[in-house]
Amino acid sequence: MADPETQLELRQISRSFDRRRVVDELSLTLNAGEVTCLLGPSGCGKSTTLRIAAGVDQQDAGAVYVAGGCVSDATHHLPPEKRGIGLMFQDFALFPHLDVAQNVGFGLTGDKNVKAARVRRMLERVGMQKFASAYPHQLSGGEQQRVALARALAPSPKVLLMDEPFSGLDNRLRDAVRDSTLDMLREEGTAVLLVTHEPEEAMRMADQIALMRRGRIVQVGAPYNIYHAPVDRKAAEFFSDVNVISGRVDGALTNTPFGAFLTPGMENGTEVEIVIRPQHLKIDFDRAGRGPNPTQQEGSPARGVVERARFVGHNSLVEFAMDYEDVLMHVLVPGVFLPKPGTPLWLSVRRDRCFVFACPAP
Repeated sequence: MADPETQLELRQISRSFDRRRVVDELSLTLNAGEVTCLLGPSGCGKSTTLRIAAGVDQQDAGAVYVAGGCVSDATHHLPPEKRGIGLMFQDFALFPHLDVAQNVGFGLTGDKNVKAARVRRMLERVGMQKFASAYPHQLSGGEQQRVALARALAPSPKVLLMDEPFSGLDNRLRDAVRDSTLDMLREEGTAVLLVTHEPEEAMRMADQIALMRRGRIVQVGAPYNIYHAPVDRKAAEFFSDVNVISGRVDGALTNTPFGAFLTPGMENGTEVEIVIRPQHLKIDFDRAGRGPNPTQQEGSPARGVVERARFVGHNSLVEFAMDYEDVLMHVLVPGVFLPKPGTPLWLSVRRDRCFVFACPAP
């Protein structure tokens, strides 16, 4: 029996096109009042998954449940309008020949006065009541987005599916609209499945992130957990730039420019990758010219020579050629720091901020 808080469940969903598996035995659960971001690169199967949940496409195998009831499996398939699911896409899809109030009321059934009251309430919730008689072409992108949200929520859906809904907005407008949208969705208690390919958006919006790759969900978790405990190198790379040091396990240790790293549980001879984000490397100015002086937390410092440096907004990105097997390391330094090429400096790294993964099989 499904948890009463579970509003959408995908069980072992698979879908193929032209013999290519686009969604591969995918399972996912959404609870009331939570935002789940389906995150991954283009072509990984995110939008197909959303279309299957909506009912506009049908899976080849598996089942879809809404509020504990099966809406699609091998024997039956409910159409989108009978699933109690709201849809909101990046183009907003407002009807150009209907005014704002008519757009929001489209699809509502029942008493005319009740419908009109619901439309007024939803427009008030999104701050668009004074635009009730306006037409979509008279609205800005942010205003259209708010109308689309009001229309999607007007029937009180248990689940709202959103496909890159903020991608058409400029950066300044996007943050404000996105935050107000999330506040409203959580107040309504709606379970939200939102598709995005932008890690920053997923980190900002989600209660949980489902990271997709090649039709499968490879990791599910809260944003903090999925960022600080990636399942593999590719998961770490998806959220930020990384430095990678390759090595081989010898006696539960792997040698690096920063000394030996513990690699417990890995057999001797295992090829490993040690992944370090650029912001977790530190330039040790106090140690310049004095050589290494290891600490337990940072391990051995390593000498590198500046290859290039550039300012990238709030930070500077400095590339070092290390004195170790032609390893290159990128360091993110707050503010403006642009040392000349050829400058030698010492680097240290927080061991607790590094990830060690066995190399995938070829």
